[in-house]
Amino acid sequence: MSTTQHYKTDVVIAGGGIAGIVAALNLLESDKKVLLLDRDEDRHFGGLAKLSFGAMFFVNTPQQRWTGIKDNVDLAYKDWSENAQFGEADHWPRQWAEFYVNNCTDLGYKWLRKQGVRFLPVVNWAERRSDDNPGNTVPRFHVVWGSGQGLADALIASLLSHRHVANLTILFRHKVTDIEQGNGRVSGLRGVNELNTEEFTVEADNTIIASGGICGSIERVRANWYGPWGEPPQTILNGSHRYADGLLHDAAVEVGAKLTHMDKQWLYAGGIQHPKPTQPGHGLSIISSKTSLWLDSHGRRFAEPTVGGFDTRRIVESICQQEHKYSWQILNMKIAIKEFAISGSEYNRALRDKKLLRFLRGIFFGVKGLVDEMLETCDDFLIASSVEEMMDKMQDYSEEGVRLDRQAIIEGIKSYDAATEPNGPSDKQRQLISQMREYMLDRLRTCDNQKIDDPSAYPLIAIKQHILTRKTLGGIQTDLGSRVLTQAGEPIPGLYAVGEAAGYGGGGIHGLRSLEGTFLGGCVMSGRLAAADILDIKL
Repeated sequence: MSTTQHYKTDVVIAGGGIAGIVAALNLLESDKKVLLLDRDEDRHFGGLAKLSFGAMFFVNTPQQRWTGIKDNVDLAYKDWSENAQFGEADHWPRQWAEFYVNNCTDLGYKWLRKQGVRFLPVVNWAERRSDDNPGNTVPRFHVVWGSGQGLADALIASLLSHRHVANLTILFRHKVTDIEQGNGRVSGLRGVNELNTEEFTVEADNTIIASGGICGSIERVRANWYGPWGEPPQTILNGSHRYADGLLHDAAVEVGAKLTHMDKQWLYAGGIQHPKPTQPGHGLSIISSKTSLWLDSHGRRFAEPTVGGFDTRRIVESICQQEHKYSWQILNMKIAIKEFAISGSEYNRALRDKKLLRFLRGIFFGVKGLVDEMLETCDDFLIASSVEEMMDKMQDYSEEGVRLDRQAIIEGIKSYDAATEPNGPSDKQRQLISQMREYMLDRLRTCDNQKIDDPSAYPLIAIKQHILTRKTLGGIQTDLGSRVLTQAGEPIPGLYAVGEAAGYGGGGIHGLRSLEGTFLGGCVMSGRLAAADILDIKL
C-alpha cells in the first residue's frame, strides 16, 4: 500500500543548482526553516554549474583594474542592451539587465569572495564586439579558480557549514511534479521520491522554483525552436542537464505563471559527441580555435567570417540557415595544440583541480594531451596527412546526400593561407585574429599568421560539429524580487523563480544574446533577490 510523506517548512526550494543553493544560503541568515529538494543524486549537488567552465560577467572589478581594463556600468549596460536587442514589451528583462549591470560586482563578485570563491587574476574576453557585431567592448569574463566545480564546491561548503545549518534539510532523488495552492496563494509542492516511488507533499509559506531550463530535453528544444531559423537540425546534441526538462515550467503555468521568450535558447555551434556519454545525445562544446577555418556542411566558408568568441548566436544562425545544419572546422596539429579547448570543467582538469603549474603549462605550451585524447576517443575528429586525404575522410563522414565542394575547400584554404603573406589578399578572419591578439591573454593562446596547409604543422585535422544545447534564455517571468508574475503582471503570492527557470531573471534578461558569464551570475543574483524578498530585507 503506497503512502505519502508530508513535510512542513518555511521555504521549499525545488532544485539544487547554483540558484537554489544561493537562495538557501541567504535564507539561512534568518531563522527560517528551509527544505531543498533535488532530483539528482547527492554527488551531483550543484547541478549543471559543476560541469561549466565557471566564469561570470562582472563590471569594474579589481582584476580588471589591475590589468588596466577601464570598465563602468554605463558602458556595460550599453553593450548589454545593444547585444540583447530588447523588444518594446520587454519591461522586466530590461529591468533585470539594468539591475544586474549596476549591482553584479557588489551583490555577486564581492559576496562570492566572502563565500570562499576565488577568480583568476586575468579576465577573459568572451562575446567581444567587432565592427559588424555587438558584444563586450572590454573583457568581463571572470574565471573561477577551480572552474564550475570550484564554484559549486565553495558554495556547498558555505551552505553546509552555516551557523544555522540545523534549519536546513536537503532531500535528493526527489522529483517535484506539481505546485500546490491553498487559501489564495501557493502553499507548497508535490512530487515523487524516486528512491522508493513514494509520493510526498511539502507545505511551505514560500516556494522557490530553481529547476533549470528546458535544454536538457531535445524534444522541448525542437518544440520551442526559433522560427526564423527554419526547421531544427536533424541532429542536436545535448549539452545541458538531463533533468532540465521544463516539468516545473508546466507546473508554474498551471498555477497562472507567465512564460516568455522560450524560443530564445543559448545554443553552441561547436558541438561534438561526448566520448563517454552519460545521457542520450550527450555532447561537448568546443571553444573554437580562432585560426581554424570554419566551413559549412559542403566545405564552403560562410559569407561572414566565422571566428569563435565574437557572436555565438550569429554563428549558430549561419549554420541553421543551411539545408544541412552542421559544420566543419579545419586546422592542423600546431593550431590545435596552441588554441584547442573544450568548454566546461570536465576537460579543463588543471583549472578544475587547481593545479597551478599544469594550468600555466597549458597556457604557455599548449594542450597536446587533450588534442591526442580527442583524436583517439571522439569519432568527430578526423586526421589526415594531406588535403586530399582530409577531404576523402570528410566525405565519408558526411551526412547522407551531402557532397563536399572539394574545389571550395581547396580554394578556401589557399586564399586563407595566402593572406598571411606580406602582399597577400585581405581576409576578414585574419583581421579579426589580429584584433584579438592585441589582448595579452588571447595573444598567448592564438597563433600568429599560421597557415592551414603547412607541412611543418601537420597532420591536418577536420572536426565535424553539430548544434549543441546549453541554456534557456527565456523562462518564468519574475519581477526584481524574483516573484513569479501572472499574464496580467501580478505576483503569485508565495511563488518565486530563480536562475535558468526564470530566464536568469525576468523571463529573459539576455534578450537575443548573452554576453557570457551572465548565466552563473544570474543564478547568484536572482537567488539572492528571492531570499531578500522572502526575508523582507534590502541587499
